[in-house]
Amino acid sequence: MGHNHSHHTPGEFSSSPGANGTDNVSKNIIIAFILNSVFVVIEVVGGLLTNSIAILSDALHDFGDCLSLGIAWALQKKSHKKRDARYSYGYKRFSLLGSVFLSGVLTVSSVFVITEAVKRITDPQPVSAGGMLWLAILGIVINGAAALRLKKGSTLNERAVFLHIMEDVLGWVAVLVVSIVMLFRDLPVLDPILSIAISIWVLSNVHKNMRDTFKIFLQAIPENVDINIVQKEIEQIPGINSVHDMHIWTLDGVSHVMTLHVVTPMADTAISPDTSELKKEIHDAGKKYGISHITIEFEKPDADCDYTSGC
Repeated sequence: MGHNHSHHTPGEFSSSPGANGTDNVSKNIIIAFILNSVFVVIEVVGGLLTNSIAILSDALHDFGDCLSLGIAWALQKKSHKKRDARYSYGYKRFSLLGSVFLSGVLTVSSVFVITEAVKRITDPQPVSAGGMLWLAILGIVINGAAALRLKKGSTLNERAVFLHIMEDVLGWVAVLVVSIVMLFRDLPVLDPILSIAISIWVLSNVHKNMRDTFKIFLQAIPENVDINIVQKEIEQIPGINSVHDMHIWTLDGVSHVMTLHVVTPMADTAISPDTSELKKEIHDAGKKYGISHITIEFEKPDADCDYTSGC
């Protein structure tokens, strides 16, 4: 029996930029961090000038966002490290820790907003509608620019950061709507009602993001991969009798891994050109499903394998 490996191009589990746009991920997060930091200063000044407790409270919330974005960026950068003696698959899953941390912060902040909003429904507080209007426009522009940088992100870390920024964008859209209405009618109760609706939307997306993150930690098969279809496609390759003990999982939602046992009459000549060609065809089949790292064990048809029935 032969134990063979089919690998992706060099740097597959390293910090090499390009294929997965890892440099762009870090760049997007750091730009969001800078924009958010600048806006915290603007909020503090604006909150003092308009005498708005709501805006000053949001400034405190955004300061927490800055800390979260900084941690997310650090973990994303850590995920670029090459594999070593401690982490043989590299550090890609460190980016998932950023997703977990940000989701936790979003949950706590959303619950806090809902709690405060309920209080304001029973006891509406007057604010400066004109000052709110201009700060809302500025908030939408700055946070919207940060959200656009992260909208097309493919990693769960980027998705969590995007949700974090979108919470602020939608919050300022609510402030804009309320401030416009309040310029004509005194209805401050609209503010907490919109805040509750936005927080519920954020929490629903946090739940989806956390669900996907935990699936990865539990080594579930990627949702865009049907393991039965992949197995059938590989078994149709000429020279392969059958496939068993196949496992497919993902490191970070982008880079997938597969191991499998392949039964072939050529298994006793594991270094032959024919077997090498089989490895290439299996790798090509896996690439169509985003599987970048494949480990293959070749077996003879009469080999006694302990894993023919699965684990």
